[in-house]
Amino acid sequence: MHTSKATDNEIISMDVMDAIYNRHAVRDYLPKKVDAGVINKLLDAAIHAPAALHEESRAFVVIQDKRVLDRLSDSAKILLLNESKESESLQRKHILDVVNQKDFQLFYNATTLIVIYSTFEGPFVAADCWLAAENLMLSSLVHGLASCVIGFAVSALNLPEWKNELKIPEGMTAVAPMIIGWPAGKTLPSAHNPPVILSWK
Repeated sequence: MHTSKATDNEIISMDVMDAIYNRHAVRDYLPKKVDAGVINKLLDAAIHAPAALHEESRAFVVIQDKRVLDRLSDSAKILLLNESKESESLQRKHILDVVNQKDFQLFYNATTLIVIYSTFEGPFVAADCWLAAENLMLSSLVHGLASCVIGFAVSALNLPEWKNELKIPEGMTAVAPMIIGWPAGKTLPSAHNPPVILSWK
């Protein structure tokens, strides 16, 4: 892997396969803000992801205000606890175990949350958003940043009060919330099982 340590605005030399194999979710961040110039570069990489019919199917919100992030975290935790109590899924106990931890902060104290919104409804719009999310995660890595998708935040972000506070137009939906930041330490990638190939003719 071709890498060098990045400063705030420096890009690490890394090929595509290096980025794919070295990207992993990080859940421990330094309290250091991500520069606006870097965020704009990440968003530019995100919009270069494929989109069905080349439509403008995604938009972005960037939150760096710690007070807003903390309030959003609290709001999402309340929703998660209520939703998990009504669910009989296998993930219910795991969700409760995570959310009930003392001092659990949904965004792991990262200084930046980027939310990808679908701009209209359609059969491929969610996929468009997730393709942009992948570009955003990979480009974060080459800037020396870590990332993690925070699916637990989706329900809260789509509440009327949050959509109103964040000035989200009617008809838009939060699809992919992702924290970005400077990792507090080294995190080992997760192990992956070999691909399950159902058919190869």
